[in-house]
Amino acid sequence: MRETSGGAVFARHARSAAVLAVAMMLVAPAAMAARGDRAAATEEPAARTAPVVRNTVDELKQLMDARQLTELRTTYNGNYGASLLFNASTLTYYVALFQEKNFWRVIKTDAVDNAERVYRTFAQQSEQLAQVYIDTTRLEAGKRYTERLVAYNEARLRTLQQEMEQQQAQSAQVSAALQQAQQQAVSLSTDVQSTNSQLDALQRRIQILQAEQGNPELSLPKPDSVPSPAPAAASDGR
Repeated sequence: MRETSGGAVFARHARSAAVLAVAMMLVAPAAMAARGDRAAATEEPAARTAPVVRNTVDELKQLMDARQLTELRTTYNGNYGASLLFNASTLTYYVALFQEKNFWRVIKTDAVDNAERVYRTFAQQSEQLAQVYIDTTRLEAGKRYTERLVAYNEARLRTLQQEMEQQQAQSAQVSAALQQAQQQAVSLSTDVQSTNSQLDALQRRIQILQAEQGNPELSLPKPDSVPSPAPAAASDGR
């Protein structure tokens, strides 16, 4: 009987434990889901407010926007450059290689020596990268300068050609004027010679008239010749 009673008690306890286990299995998922919902509700606002950092470049940009970095060194080569920045709150260094305002590479480190070494490497790389840019800038400037010289010389050539054409036109006008003047001079020389001949003739006549006026003797006309009378005939005296 005792053994039978003990077995019955054990059986009842076993059934109770089984029922409790089943109940816990049914209740546990709901409780875990409720805790998960509370945890998600608690973490969701933080997830919405905290910035999502995808890589070191984005982290550097966010820190720069928040003004949490101090610029220690910067080297510019053309439109390339390298910068060494320091986050005083975390004692972290950021070394960036950039072109204009675009970051190409960013390395984050806690070691000063490593930061300085990376900075020097990036500075050398910026110098190498900028060489093509510098050469292109110089060549473009030389091209523009040469084009300005060509335009200036072309304008100068046009001006000289215009001046030459004007000089040639003026020379032609002067030559025509000289030919006309020479023709006029020849005509005038002929006229002067004719006038001199007339003057000489007039002067000779004047001299003759003056000589006649100064002669005191009258110049009478010579008498006409009278025919001599015929001899008288001899008379017969007988």
